[in-house]
Amino acid sequence: MPDVVLLEVSDRIATVTINRPEARNALSTEVLRLLPALMRSADERDDVDVVILTGADPAFCAGLDLKELGTTGRNLGSSGTGAPSPDGMRGPFPSMTKPVIGAINGVAITGGFELALNCDFLVASERAKFGDTHARVGVMPGWGLTVLLPQAIGVRRAREMSFTGNFLSADEALQWGLVNHVVAHDDLIPTARSLARDIVGNDQPGVRQIRHTYAAITRDQPGWEIEARDGSEWARTMFSPDKVAERRDGIMSRGRGQ
Repeated sequence: MPDVVLLEVSDRIATVTINRPEARNALSTEVLRLLPALMRSADERDDVDVVILTGADPAFCAGLDLKELGTTGRNLGSSGTGAPSPDGMRGPFPSMTKPVIGAINGVAITGGFELALNCDFLVASERAKFGDTHARVGVMPGWGLTVLLPQAIGVRRAREMSFTGNFLSADEALQWGLVNHVVAHDDLIPTARSLARDIVGNDQPGVRQIRHTYAAITRDQPGWEIEARDGSEWARTMFSPDKVAERRDGIMSRGRGQ
């Protein structure tokens, strides 16, 4: 079986790839175990200055694996409900010291959308789409979506995305300020690597200090704590694997329709 998350390093750039293309890179328990471990490994390596996070085509990440969520529900626990990680941070991967560029090659949905939002900035393929379908699935955000999405696009647009579950195209995402660049699909990784090389060419202690300062200024700790409180309470009292299983076909069909 191939590894479900890959790490490659060249020219001081680490590329972390979610590698479940047959499942649209859905977040299984195994992905949720390996992804933070490899992100931490990339951050700790002396031969890495920048990290690129992407998915194996055709998707970036379709969110929690609904098949697993609708049976054991183990991946909901693995994805967290906003509880701090061992290093005191909340989110899909540990606190990073090096810049993380999201290379969004296809759909980024729900938990996959949160993965993208936790990157420092995003480059999108023309094929990219973004959607917050937590309300469709019957789970709550746990990786900072209710903090990071309004920071990126404004609270009214964020509410619309979360309440409706409707998808945003790559061009709309650019117009709304969610992504920095939209490029032809074949140019996605080359463009992300070009930007990464621009970062590599700078003074790295300076880059990391500026990144730390941005993170400190924009991290809304009370907001993350409110999301964690509400998500944990929802998971304890309202989440139902049976309901997810019952709605799974409809959720997937509606997603394909968009």
